[in-house]
Amino acid sequence: MARIYPLFSSSKGNASFIGSPEGGILIDAGVSYKKLSAAMELCGISISAVQGVFITHSHSDHIKGLKMLTKKTGIPVFGQRATLEELLCKECIDSSSEVFEINNTAEAAGMEITCFDTPHDTAASCGYRITCRDGRTCAVCTDLGCITPEVEKNITGCDLVLLEANYDEDMLKNGPYPYYLKKRIGSGHGHLSNISSADQARKLIESGTTRIVLGHLSQENNTPLTAENTVLRSLVSFKRDRDYILSVAPVETSGETVVF
Repeated sequence: MARIYPLFSSSKGNASFIGSPEGGILIDAGVSYKKLSAAMELCGISISAVQGVFITHSHSDHIKGLKMLTKKTGIPVFGQRATLEELLCKECIDSSSEVFEINNTAEAAGMEITCFDTPHDTAASCGYRITCRDGRTCAVCTDLGCITPEVEKNITGCDLVLLEANYDEDMLKNGPYPYYLKKRIGSGHGHLSNISSADQARKLIESGTTRIVLGHLSQENNTPLTAENTVLRSLVSFKRDRDYILSVAPVETSGETVVF
């Protein structure tokens, strides 16, 4: 049975485990090794179950704990070339870990992992589509300013999608951030708004997705209830908990898991 554990999801740190206590992969390592290990133990999973860490991009909230994680475990690191080059240059990966460039598809923990480009303000940025042992599929898709045709192609048809719902447009507009930062967040290479996420969630459910997890919510420009209600308004033609299950990834896990 396929499971995703959204361990951390916010502008302060991101990491998700996909798999089971017997083995799986991490998407990002944006918190300290100590916090990551504790969160996994809370979910009943040893850190030794991680058979690969797949990095989406090089921003600190996605790689903060990578150096210590690789030093403690030696697990392989996967990512796009530009991302890996930057991480190696900044010594964010311990020499005990092998590094693998992912151009399209890789295998780890008995799963097939495909990367796809996402529009974000880094040298490279990607999301991941994962096909599990039982054939079920999920995607992790955060840190993108808009849904491109490539993004839509890769997340469509997944059983579960962890989809960014970073900010409420009114909260961002009227909030305390300086203008340049508001402009960056709302740009085509920034983050996905609740409204954009809601529109994509509707399309996903129309195409057969049954699990939507909203993630990477801003703690300054959003709230879980605001994001959830915005998405629910776009799904009025479907019945919640019959046609789909909607949840919000926690800032820090309390042991939650989503079966798909």
